[in-house]
Formats: sequence, C-alpha cells, structure tokens
Amino acid sequence: MAIEGDSMLVELTAGQRVAALNHVALLRAQLMGSNCEKDVARFIAEMRDVTDSNYQDNKRALSAIFFLANIGKDRHSADFTDLTTYERNALIRAMNHLKAVVSLFPKRMTLSN
Repeated sequence: MAIEGDSMLVELTAGQRVAALNHVALLRAQLMGSNCEKDVARFIAEMRDVTDSNYQDNKRALSAIFFLANIGKDRHSADFTDLTTYERNALIRAMNHLKAVVSLFPKRMTLSN
C-alpha cells in the first residue's frame, strides 16, 4: 500500500516546530558531536561584516537573536567561542525558534510604494 502525498503532510504549530528543531539538534549533537560551532561562528561573522551593504540591519537582526536567547546586551559582541555552553545552547534555541516562525510567514508578501 502506497502512502499518498497529502496524507504524509502534518500541520505543526510554531511551538511544535520549535520543539522538533530543538529535538533534532539534540539528536544531532548526540550522534555526531557538537560540530555546528564553525557554522554558527561563520553566521555570526557574516552578520557582523561591516562591508555588507545591509550591515546595520544585519547587526540589529543578530542583536534580536541574542535578545531572544536572553543573552545580556554586554555579551552581544562576544564571539561564539567566547560564549558559555548555556549561552551557546540558548543562541541555537533562539535561532531554531526564528527558523520555525519564519517558515510560517506568508509566502507572497508585497511592499507598498
């Protein structure tokens, strides 16, 4: 018996999506070790790139992620490697939260003239 395409789809709430992403992150760490540090450090470096034409918006977005992670403003300029294990986990959980809610954004947004 084949599984029909539509029957495979399940609607998840934002909270369920966040929980699933965090669960996958925990499983990934258990199975493959903590190897995301390089990717997260690269992301932070790109967001702090002063040569990017969107530097100010990128800096604000990164600050929003740190804020969502409940990391104090005095630590927002810290390198990922300088963060505590708790702060690193909080930052990844905040990024997963944003990833989950962004996936729920309307597909075809427009800007007014």
